[in-house]
Amino acid sequence: MVDPESEMWLPIESDGEPPAPSTERKRRPPRPASSGYSADQIQVLEGLDPVRRRPGMYIGDTDVNGLHHLVYEIIDNSVDEALAGECNEIEVRLAADGSCTVSDNGRGIPVDIHQQTGRPALEVVMTKLHAGGKFGGGGYKVSGGLHGVGLSVVNALSQRVEVVVYRDQRIYRQEYARGVPMIDLHSEPDSRSGRRGTTVRFWPDPEIFKVTQVIKAETITTRLRELAFLNKRVHFRLIDERPDPHLELNFYFEGGIEAFVRHLNRGKGTVQARPMYAEREIEGSTVEVAIQYNGSFTEHVLAYANNINTIEGGSHLTGFRAALTATLNRYARKAGILKEGDQNLSGDDVREGLTAVLSVKLQEPQFEGQTKTKLGNSEIAGQVSSVLSDALGQYLEENPGDGKRIVEKSLIAARARAAAGRARELVQRKSLLETATLPGKLSDCSEKNPDLCEIFIVEGDSAGGTAKGGRDRRTQAILPLRGKILNVEKAREDKILQNEEIRNLITALGTGVGERFDISRLRYNRVVLMADADVDGSHIRTLLMTFFWRYLQPVVTEGHLYIAQPPLFRVWHGKKESWCYTDEEFAVALKEVGSKARVQRYKGLGEMSDDQLWNTTLDPDQRVLLKVEVDDAIAADDIFDKLMGISVEHRKRFIQAYAKTVRTLDV
Repeated sequence: MVDPESEMWLPIESDGEPPAPSTERKRRPPRPASSGYSADQIQVLEGLDPVRRRPGMYIGDTDVNGLHHLVYEIIDNSVDEALAGECNEIEVRLAADGSCTVSDNGRGIPVDIHQQTGRPALEVVMTKLHAGGKFGGGGYKVSGGLHGVGLSVVNALSQRVEVVVYRDQRIYRQEYARGVPMIDLHSEPDSRSGRRGTTVRFWPDPEIFKVTQVIKAETITTRLRELAFLNKRVHFRLIDERPDPHLELNFYFEGGIEAFVRHLNRGKGTVQARPMYAEREIEGSTVEVAIQYNGSFTEHVLAYANNINTIEGGSHLTGFRAALTATLNRYARKAGILKEGDQNLSGDDVREGLTAVLSVKLQEPQFEGQTKTKLGNSEIAGQVSSVLSDALGQYLEENPGDGKRIVEKSLIAARARAAAGRARELVQRKSLLETATLPGKLSDCSEKNPDLCEIFIVEGDSAGGTAKGGRDRRTQAILPLRGKILNVEKAREDKILQNEEIRNLITALGTGVGERFDISRLRYNRVVLMADADVDGSHIRTLLMTFFWRYLQPVVTEGHLYIAQPPLFRVWHGKKESWCYTDEEFAVALKEVGSKARVQRYKGLGEMSDDQLWNTTLDPDQRVLLKVEVDDAIAADDIFDKLMGISVEHRKRFIQAYAKTVRTLDV
């Protein structure tokens, strides 16, 4: 979750107080004559030139994320072949020369002459934006890549592309350089009978990308695993030929999203022995849903449309939630668990501890925006509701023991939620002005513009005192915490909101929590976690990050959460002085300062003077902050569950797997 590249913040420059308004009206100077702006300055970008001129419009950025986007574009084309029932094997190969190859055993890109352009269809797909078989031509009924820019964008942003198509007992080849065909399409007989499919190999263009050889196997692995769950009985393979480390991974799931739910619920103490699973086709759309309750207190529902994770939800998720709440209430009353005078269970009550995967496949999906994060098809809500109501109702009738445990868990959640509501109201009403003394001893800043303010969440009163003395009182607020806050992964909301340190933190930030959370009310543009550089400090940071992720998630996703980097060592002799933030820097400093070097190891922030903390950790001109970012929400959920959840075994395995990466330095 933490961006490995440190981010240095520079001070916000100001010209001081604005000049007093003048009472004398000044005459506006005449407009200058046109400086040669004419038709000659109007440019028409042809072919793939728009992509190379403005790559961010097509892939988001030209950093690591954009690089991975290229890989996903080609994989998505192969997956569309799988959705059409024409492909069951997809392979991604990462080579030592920085290239990436994606192969499938689908129908192969057409190679015959395209009547409209007079060129081979393969060349049209590779060189023309919005050219493909996904615009109602009958090539694909269901597709995730709807804009027809996938292969052409990859071609435009690659130094070199090689395409090989296997079809009709022949092998067709063509090569491109920065989007331009280097040779005409040529073919030769295929000695392997019946072979078909497409192989695309590309080398990212160093003129476009800041880095071209950092395609991460871990990132591709996460996506391939997810696709294997969503497309049952399709075999995905990743081969990383690079030396560190060379690996081969295979993903294949007969159970599809049912296996996905089992995977997400590992070690969480499930309420049901097996997930409830349903699949049905309605009016050309396919609805798949799998649900299973666990012993945690968090909801984990993933919604997909045509293999795209719709993180903002949409109509399919609305239908799912409505059907889940109505069906469980209907069953609870029929089974006599809810009496006549009892209130119905709310949606929040029935979703506590729920893990579910909803996957719909539509012929004409309507996504809101280019990012495709929210589904807008109104008809799918009723279709999902119908499928889930029928399947869940039947499941509960056939498994009354599971049904009783699910409803009883929801009833406990309802009682806890009522208590949490009272605690939440207390937190919401408790403004900073109403609170005479905060146990956390918040020292606020004088600046009222949140964009210019930052708050440091500091470990302990001792460090808090140092931070208060060293800070810039105009823009920097300090909130010391006493000890370690509650592990929110193992507690219900009512217990969490009764925790004094958490209440103080929510009040200081000003956003509220739960249904009344409002990110626009955040009082500080940067929220900085500042803990000691030791094991306890790491634990406190992890506890705080877990709280932010589970209860104040937009603070993380919208880029407001940071981690301070206090130094580990001070090395000095005479006028030579070095602040060392890593063991490697410490070793270098020892050599540079010499044998007479004096060393101070900072075990805690409280050991530093006000000036030292300002110079190394607080001063925007010199400090280093790590910005907390989320590339994959599913992976983030999994990490928090492993580190902070109820499964000791999963935590043990995680520690055993990564303990070997911890290095020590002999000095």
